Amino acid sequence: MTLAGQLYAILDLGYVPAEAAAEVTRALLAGGAGLLQLRAKGHPPEEIEALACQLLPLCRAAGVPFIVNDYPDIAARVGADGVHIGQDDGALAPVREVMGPGKIIGRSTHSPMQARAALEEGFDYIGFGPLFPTPTKLGRPGIGLSDIAAVQSEVGREIPVFCIGGIKRDNLPEVLSAGARNVVIVSDLLTAPDVQIATRQVSQAIAAASLAGDR
Repeated sequence: MTLAGQLYAILDLGYVPAEAAAEVTRALLAGGAGLLQLRAKGHPPEEIEALACQLLPLCRAAGVPFIVNDYPDIAARVGADGVHIGQDDGALAPVREVMGPGKIIGRSTHSPMQARAALEEGFDYIGFGPLFPTPTKLGRPGIGLSDIAAVQSEVGREIPVFCIGGIKRDNLPEVLSAGARNVVIVSDLLTAPDVQIATRQVSQAIAAASLAGDR
């Protein structure tokens, strides 16, 4: 999976009620999200699967990969493009077996060492963070910006590195200046008065920074 200058949007049911999931997903896609993940911590698997079935066609129509968080079995059953697993969710091989060939599997990483390990194990992309403290990772301190450039240079040459955690429109320039090429933003988009406009602002800023970095 070769991606640069992409916004990875997460439809998080901690911020969006299930009944608004499709509407918000449409706004994220229309705003330029390059990937979209369904994250539903604490929700019943059957609800997650039903929502995945609802959101997948929207992503297909937009030509955007659809990723399910945490549940390889659900991702495989609904035909999602991939799954994202946490640092403590086990090895890649069993997940690859469940998902089948050609699917995207991402790993959360919280240090350069974990980022390198995910690359060596064969993950298709990594999330790197949280850069700043965030309500979605309560109790986990932010790792800061100092390692972004090194991880992007080393790991990002092989697989996409998505910086994540507490990133908002007001600190995005700082994150991009530190070397980020791909970014995940959650609450700042999902709670924006106009999700599509906010998403468009972010996706354009990321793309511009990536273009400038390629010159």
